[in-house]
Amino acid sequence: MRSKLPNGILPAPPHDQSGHAWHHSDNYLFKITKYGIEKFIGEAYPNNIPAYEKILSNDEIISVLSYIKSEWPEDIIYRHNKINRKSYKN
Repeated sequence: MRSKLPNGILPAPPHDQSGHAWHHSDNYLFKITKYGIEKFIGEAYPNNIPAYEKILSNDEIISVLSYIKSEWPEDIIYRHNKINRKSYKN
């Protein structure tokens, strides 16, 4: 995830504890998955993250994210839950 691909873009990081998906709230992960990074941030951004808005339903996106999260170790789940609680306060 730290070495650029031949096209000059970094690959998506792994979604396990070694990546950084768990550093983001559920809401953030849902929106990035549904809309893609460019629509989410409102500007062009070279990336390999596909948007699933026209491919998966909201429930399917939630199911995929739930599965990914279910594979995280307990300490990462605990830390991610704290991130979620903070995001709901904002």
